[in-house]
Amino acid sequence: MASGEAKRRTALVTGASAGIGRELALVFASHGFDVVLVARREERLKELGERIGKEHGVKAHVLALDLADPAAPRRLFDEMAARHIMIDALVNNAGYTVPGHFRDTQWADQKALIQVMVTAVAELCHLFGPGMAARQYGRIINVASLAGHLPGAAGGTLYAASKAFVIKLSESLALEYQGRNVHVTALCPGFTYSEFHDVAGNRAEMNKLPKFMWMNGDAVAREAYEAVMAGRPVIINGRLNNFIALLTRLLPQRLVHALMARNQRNAKAKPRAA
Repeated sequence: MASGEAKRRTALVTGASAGIGRELALVFASHGFDVVLVARREERLKELGERIGKEHGVKAHVLALDLADPAAPRRLFDEMAARHIMIDALVNNAGYTVPGHFRDTQWADQKALIQVMVTAVAELCHLFGPGMAARQYGRIINVASLAGHLPGAAGGTLYAASKAFVIKLSESLALEYQGRNVHVTALCPGFTYSEFHDVAGNRAEMNKLPKFMWMNGDAVAREAYEAVMAGRPVIINGRLNNFIALLTRLLPQRLVHALMARNQRNAKAKPRAA
């Protein structure tokens, strides 16, 4: 833990109620950061906040907020200002997928995905980044995916597109903040044990994949923390995922697209009821 209350920094984590977001909140807390936990499920946030306080002796602020609301990012920024909480680390983790073919989905659902995974990510970087630069300290982790490095697949149409956006955004911001001690990292995990596939409705299909392809959220979060502290603009978790990303760049694109055409997990999936 950081020595002295005055020196303690604060990390804000969206999508902190489960999965990688939860693990990232725990990792930052374990390194002495106070945390601001943001998600829709307030009870889960409170449980996590209590655990963080007991295990790490840092403050955990809870804020139930739905980033699908276009007003939410500004509301979050203003709430931090009203509470006099300076954000030293921002983790944009909130996300999900809309399974099924694009033509069969409701536009309202796709629009909400864009708001959460593209617009809110960019807006929160835009809101909190300047203050970090002015104070000469900042760490931003934007949770992308290995999918952002691969060609698109049928189903979950905007998921890979949104993650590719997050990677390019992070790379650009990392360059823009050079010399300001603000590090920006795109985290690109592959298959990770979490609730993500239960919500997407493709858990049965995902369970058919061999266990060696999966990582646990704690390992992904710790690698992300180390990467952003070291100033790495992009991290792909795991040797296998790095190999897959490399292959997609080296193999003939006709072959890569043919292989992606065989992936129908998200095209067939049906989302779990909320």
